[in-house]
Order: sequence, then structure tokens, then C-alpha cells
Amino acid sequence: MRTRAELIFYIPMKTYTKQPIEIADQIAILKNRGLVFDDEYSAAEYLRIISYFRLANYWKPMESDKVNHIFKPNSNFENVLTLYRFDKELRCLIFSAIQSIEIALRAKVTQIISSAYGAFWFANASLFSDTAIFDKCLTNIKDELKRSKEDFLIEHFEKYDEPPYPPAWKTLETSSFGTLSKLYCNFSDNSLKKQIAREFGLPQHLYFESWIRSLSVLRNYIAHHARIWNRKYPWKPRLPKKLQRPWIHGMVSQEKLYAQLCCVAYLLDSIHSGYDFKQKLKALLTDYPIVDIAAMGFSSSWYDEPLWK
Repeated sequence: MRTRAELIFYIPMKTYTKQPIEIADQIAILKNRGLVFDDEYSAAEYLRIISYFRLANYWKPMESDKVNHIFKPNSNFENVLTLYRFDKELRCLIFSAIQSIEIALRAKVTQIISSAYGAFWFANASLFSDTAIFDKCLTNIKDELKRSKEDFLIEHFEKYDEPPYPPAWKTLETSSFGTLSKLYCNFSDNSLKKQIAREFGLPQHLYFESWIRSLSVLRNYIAHHARIWNRKYPWKPRLPKKLQRPWIHGMVSQEKLYAQLCCVAYLLDSIHSGYDFKQKLKALLTDYPIVDIAAMGFSSSWYDEPLWK
């Protein structure tokens, strides 16, 4: 039985009773709500390989009535597919870029911190600010080591029993971007964190912390094939007004994708000026003129910003 306090705040919930709907009926429902289909047979084939609710993320902006899901005039299913394809290509482009940033971060964190604190600093609780975060990171590291089938780790454990972990330059090669970013953010030596941040062209570690936190979340969205176009992000990168390399001017919505794309472009320029991320992004937006770039936080004059030239 519920306590009196629980009864006071108890909100009765409804029971879900809806049943699966055949694809032909899904199309009929969408047509009844005003979505136009140029080729229903083709649409049915797409709905067999891309679920209704995955595509719903891309037709929601076309709805004039968000409660009853009534579409605006001339809303077309083919445009929904175009937005889906764009988002898929954008995810691939950003994932590759973040991968380069992650690998560079791993190398710099391992080299700089290991040189100062030895091979097993990641397992030393006294070097970290938050014990709970440290414990969680170490648990993740243990799990990642157990799952890994890397030859260099197998060879290490065949030779050595102690300490229980391989050195940082081996162990951190298996850690996720999320674990790596938490290790950096939770590390208590701010002077070393600042040194690492400056390796990426940022003046101090607090900016860099917010950038890698937000990119770690973005990477997780991408890894789970979630929509990245036209959404708000929980982690917002702090954006300096001025940086040592070409940067952006003016106000930018920190909760939209454009802010993170600026961070990605800047970090890649800091790692190696030869990356073609900016050119590929411009080409992708040109290939999909239907896409509303304002929904991602782009300004009308973003092309003229020093960062993107």
C-alpha cells in the first residue's frame, strides 16, 4: 500500500493500449493528417527499413498542429527522407572529425600527465577532485580492459601480474571518449590541464572541459544513430570571444549544433591544418538546400566568419 504522503502526490497513469500498426495503415494515417506521398510503394519500402518513429523526428517540424499531428500544406514524405539522408551524412562527417579529436586528446593526456605523475596516475585517487567520478572512471576502465581483445593488452597480461592495470599508454587506448573526458575534467592539477588545453589552442582548461564534455555527448548521439539536426543539446560548450586562431564573432546559441561544429572545426585546425572537415561540411550543406540550417543554430552570415574561411 502507498503511504499517505505518496497518495497526496500520486498522479494516476494511463495504461498503454495501442497495438502495432501495419505499414499500409501507417501511410494511411500520415495521409489523413496531410502528408503527401509521391510514391506510396516506395514509401512503404522505406518504412520497412527505417522505423516510423525514427522518421517522425524529421517530419515533426512539418506539423502545424503538434498535438493532433496535422501537417502544414504541401508537406511531402520525400522531403522527410531527404532530411533523414542529410542527417545520416552529417553524423558520418562529424563522427570522423570527433574521432581525430579523441585520438589527439588521448595522446596528449597520456604523454603530458604520465610524464608528470607516472605510468599509473589514472588509478591514483589522490590526483582527482571528485572521488565518486574517479571510482566510476576506474570501474569503466576495468570493464573496458576486460572486454578488449587488443594484442598489446593480451601480451601485457601474459607477462605481468602487478600492478593490476597496464600503464596509461596502454590502458587509455581502450577507454571510451566519455571516460577519457571525465579523467581530464576530474584531474586536480589545473596547471597540466591548462597545458593540454593550450595544445589545442585554448587559453585555459575550463573552456576545453566544456568542449570535450559536449563533444562526448554529441558522439554518443551519433553512435546511437540519433537525430543531430534540429535538436537542443544538454551540454553547452563555453565559447570565448577571442582565440589565438581564426574564430567566430557575435552571439551563437550554445545549445544548438552549430556551436559544437565551431568547436570541432577549431580543434581540428589546432591538431592539423590539413583536415578537410570545413570543406566537406560546406559541400554537404550545398548538396541539401532543403535543410533549414537555422534549426541547427547557423546564422545567415556564418560563411563569412574567420573560422570558416
